[in-house]
Amino acid sequence: MVDLFEALLDDPEAPFERARLAGHFTASSWLVDRSGTRTLLTHHRKLGRWLQLGGHADGDMDLARVALREATEESGLEGLVGEAKIFDLDRHWIPERGAVPGHWHYDVRYVVRAEAGEEFVVSEESLDLAWREVAQVLEDPEADPSLRRMAEKWVARSARQ
Repeated sequence: MVDLFEALLDDPEAPFERARLAGHFTASSWLVDRSGTRTLLTHHRKLGRWLQLGGHADGDMDLARVALREATEESGLEGLVGEAKIFDLDRHWIPERGAVPGHWHYDVRYVVRAEAGEEFVVSEESLDLAWREVAQVLEDPEADPSLRRMAEKWVARSARQ
């Protein structure tokens, strides 16, 4: 998987711009509460599924900053703290929607922590937001496979600390 991301990174055709319809970088957050036992998920308006918060880089090559910005915009939470180290990589297909053809998202994911509070505001991009126990995400067979993978990574990481 890493080789696909590295190849895109080396592509001269604006890999950080959504106009690159062959595929482009996005950034997401594994947003956890202060205790690290819950994650904030969005019921994504366009995709109709429960997913992590995130979005397009729109030219910003600092994907950790993009993940933090998207988490703040989509949750309304103040005082979020992001980690600089990559937590997860996921390449997923986005289906055709209107005039935009189907394309790949190369999603770089970072841990973001809610340090100042947990009362969110649902943005226009979401049908709803909800805090879910990480253990619940891990055990939910209906959850997106990449969410379960991040939950598994988070549990393993927490056990080491």
